Amino acid sequence: MAVQNFLDFEKPVIELEQKIADMRKMSDQLDISNEINKLEIKVNDLRKNIFENLTPWQIVQLARHPERPYALDYIYLMTDNFVELHGDRHFGDDNAVVGGFANLGDQSVMIIGQQKGRDTKSNIYRNFGMPNPEGYRKALRLMKLAEKFNKPVVTLIDTPGAYPGIEAEERGQAEAIARNLFEMSKLQVPIIVSVIGEGASGGALGLGVGDKILMLQYCWYSVISPESCSSILWRSWDFKEQAADALKLTSKDMLRLKVIDKIVEEPVGGAHRNHVEAAELLKKAIIEEIGIVSKIKKDKLLDSRIKKFGDMGFWKD
Repeated sequence: MAVQNFLDFEKPVIELEQKIADMRKMSDQLDISNEINKLEIKVNDLRKNIFENLTPWQIVQLARHPERPYALDYIYLMTDNFVELHGDRHFGDDNAVVGGFANLGDQSVMIIGQQKGRDTKSNIYRNFGMPNPEGYRKALRLMKLAEKFNKPVVTLIDTPGAYPGIEAEERGQAEAIARNLFEMSKLQVPIIVSVIGEGASGGALGLGVGDKILMLQYCWYSVISPESCSSILWRSWDFKEQAADALKLTSKDMLRLKVIDKIVEEPVGGAHRNHVEAAELLKKAIIEEIGIVSKIKKDKLLDSRIKKFGDMGFWKD
């Protein structure tokens, strides 16, 4: 797909792609196929070299790319017959969290995700992907519904953090997230978690307890954002690149530290370059993990889930 917005490190690739597009328009009048082929090889080599050597901060930027697919994009591309459910049955409906029953392949699942907007109006509607307490309570209600009907739960994480406003704290933001951690740890159906963009702090953890944790290639997952870390340690956002490096927040870091179980590769150049291919790759990985986890008996499933998170943070000298 044509990229309307691009990051600084993508610019050389975008410029060459534009040159190829212009040359193709001229190909009806001139025989320049050899030159086009040479440029295409050069673009592929350049793209491969750039994306194999991204810094942690560049990966953070990719995870925030405005054209990157969001939760609803993946839901509509991966599933059929999605029926969105609303409300937490306590306070209201949170548009930063979406979820409902859907068919994923030949399996009926409950799929829940954190949703951002693409422009000012939709970002305000979605609260910039920052859930309020009712968002986490809605998610928990849907998980309990999935448990009642013995359906696997799939969560899609993409948030800059839980909403930090006074009204969210008044309605019990910390309690809502903590309750989700507790209830997800003992939910008696398979839970597959996928980080599809930003996985920031407790806002991500509120949907992050699962039997298998997947992470798309160019995402980040951390207790704090690089900017906030820089602000705390250096009293300035100017050191966000150093903070990103120190936080070890990339998918490779997460896999090495055993915080996640699998990295799902993205299309060449990132998920924003090809939404359909990105969704197919994620769908395949989720279906595969559901098939594995569904074969585990419920008592062993819960023991394994608790042990998985209990083992995090231990290391040997």
